[in-house]
Amino acid sequence: MFHDINPQILARMRRLEAQDAKDRQDGTPQYRRLRQVTQETGRFLALLTASAPAGEIIEIGTSGGYSTLWLIVACRESNRQVTTFEILSDKVVIGRETFRLAGVENRVNLVHGDAKEVLKTHNGIAFCFLDSGKEDYRALYDIVVPRLVPGGLLVADNVISHAEQLRSFIGHVEADERVDSVIVPIGKGELVCRKIH
Repeated sequence: MFHDINPQILARMRRLEAQDAKDRQDGTPQYRRLRQVTQETGRFLALLTASAPAGEIIEIGTSGGYSTLWLIVACRESNRQVTTFEILSDKVVIGRETFRLAGVENRVNLVHGDAKEVLKTHNGIAFCFLDSGKEDYRALYDIVVPRLVPGGLLVADNVISHAEQLRSFIGHVEADERVDSVIVPIGKGELVCRKIH
């Protein structure tokens, strides 16, 4: 899967990695930064996505489309598409440019809007990557989990880097008998949840 990534995808990934590094060093305001996952986290997400059961692949928080590209790499294995949600207009523009330049527009559906509203029409979710405003994690989790297929996965980003802010959310997940969960110390910390039934 990683050995034959399309050169167009790789080129766009490298461009986004460079922009993210620059944003973190030059004082770009946080709301304008790409704030994307690390390459190691992207590979981890791709492995999990490739192992997900049959069903829809979704992402909440597109930003510049970097993590979406990793999900798309995995979706080529099973001939699936990714639906990604982004609420900020400027990030939607960057995401669309990413998918065009990477040549993957046929593999992704970028939805400009609030996932809390739009997700209520989705069912049969096999994999969800959650990387949005941390204040929305619990509400989004509570919308997604009932819509996961048995064995479906939800991965929430930043649970180590934002441990204090997400303490209540993490406790909510750990007490949820519908899922098994574990925190994986990759990147900024990934909370991996698997729906039991």
